[in-house]
Amino acid sequence: MRSMELFYSFTKKYCFMPVNRNALIRYKTIDQCLQNHYRQWTIDDLIDACSDALAEYEGIYKGISRRTVQMDIQMMRSEKLGYNAPIEVYDNKYYRYADPKYSIINAPISENDLQILSEAVDVLKQFQGYQHFEEMSDLVGRLQDRINVAHHRGYPIIDFERNDRLVGLEYLAPIYDAISKKRTILIQYRSFRSRQIRDYYLYPYLLKEYRNRWFVFGSRPKKSEIINLALDRIKKLELSDIPFRSIPDFNPNTYFDDIIGVTKYPGLPKATVRFRVTNNDASYILTKPIHHSQRLVEKCSDGSMIFEMTVLTNLEFYREMFSYGASMTILEPQFVVDEMRKRVKAMLPIY
Repeated sequence: MRSMELFYSFTKKYCFMPVNRNALIRYKTIDQCLQNHYRQWTIDDLIDACSDALAEYEGIYKGISRRTVQMDIQMMRSEKLGYNAPIEVYDNKYYRYADPKYSIINAPISENDLQILSEAVDVLKQFQGYQHFEEMSDLVGRLQDRINVAHHRGYPIIDFERNDRLVGLEYLAPIYDAISKKRTILIQYRSFRSRQIRDYYLYPYLLKEYRNRWFVFGSRPKKSEIINLALDRIKKLELSDIPFRSIPDFNPNTYFDDIIGVTKYPGLPKATVRFRVTNNDASYILTKPIHHSQRLVEKCSDGSMIFEMTVLTNLEFYREMFSYGASMTILEPQFVVDEMRKRVKAMLPIY
């Protein structure tokens, strides 16, 4: 098992580096403080901020010493982590970045880091042939592309789908931490259809991306059904002291088996949907199924194909079927045919 040997060698060499999680939290906190140019930061202010961050994210309430933060500042200034942060002292008391636009998250990747990443990719590629690592191909591709861009300072070879204007990504990390630590969160939320902001106490269980939007799935106090909230509609998020509650029946590995997208609630009708696709798009549907339950029923003489799939007929289902326009015809069940006909009629007056 050469691959396993490489994996253990890699983790031993790189995953247990002296820079631990607590130190990284302190570095990030100091960085965030020094990016705030509307406040003057003394060493005591930075100590307090780092202590608060460790208490919030790691449950460490004993505080940290002045020497620890001073050493953190020296580490950030140095080349050891590739930061070379331009931290300066002014008026013999206050700390700031000499370059107001600087941030450690924008620091270029060092050659040493690139070498480590390259070796990490080589190790990960060894696992691509194993069944349990099938989903790793996308990750390896992204890493290889970023390393290539950093090495050559050029254009990427692979252009992954992305949306640089996504809203709400700042909530990903705190929600992820809340899920991993089983913490209840309080969300101020306004849906697209509502004019008012509502408060939701949520037991978060899962983060999911669908079509470049992020959603958090969870349940609410005194309710058993699973709901999802879009991160781009969150106005404010904070941790709550309400005890966390799990729902044993919620299994992320099976929850989405019978749906397209993310919408699922009690009472949604489930159906085995039969549909015909014209010869122009039939091969596309055949090679890229709409749902994992999809199966080919018949190849017709005119080149069209008839398929079936069993799904809950949610909002995303109808949107997906409509996206194929005249290339697709729903054959059954009748209530889906009727709904499609109603939506087509609603469109006619505007064209």
